[in-house]
Amino acid sequence: MAGEQRILNHGKWMSKALDLAESALAKGDFPVGCVLVSGDTIVGTGARSHTMPGDMNELDHAEVCALRDWFERGCPLGHGDDAGITAYCNLEPCLMCLGALTLNGIKRIVYAYEDVMGGATGLDFSIPMTGAAGTVGGFFNDNLYAESRIEILGGIKRKESLALFKMFFSDPAQSYWRDSLLYKYTLENL
Repeated sequence: MAGEQRILNHGKWMSKALDLAESALAKGDFPVGCVLVSGDTIVGTGARSHTMPGDMNELDHAEVCALRDWFERGCPLGHGDDAGITAYCNLEPCLMCLGALTLNGIKRIVYAYEDVMGGATGLDFSIPMTGAAGTVGGFFNDNLYAESRIEILGGIKRKESLALFKMFFSDPAQSYWRDSLLYKYTLENL
């Protein structure tokens, strides 16, 4: 019963992330939303922005925007672990977002749709992420990311998220990630 309730809660919070993704899509942006949840409270929200020609950047991802919102609400940096925060993202986080969530103590990530092009949740962080050959005085023995134990769950409300990406990529006016692996995978996905 407790496991069932947790899955129901995942669906509830993912619906909130999907609402943010729909808002981004309505503005013409890539449809990604993220909510940060502590207990039964949303403590941060974000939607992808700046994906249109002439106004494009790769910094304003939904997860980064949600972290900024969390900080602006007065939540102290790096205390995600203490607060038991879960990030709900309708697209699997990329390397930048996974790193940002991890560095800020987020220990649970729930996503809807897999990012076959840039998703980072399956990466092996037990290997040091440095070009240095070997350790220097033990400096590389303590890998920051390998020490972060993150619970990751994918596929929650996947079909609903897939529908948003199909709408985005089917729109001939959209050029963001046009003809990319994610574009092709999404439009071929049933």
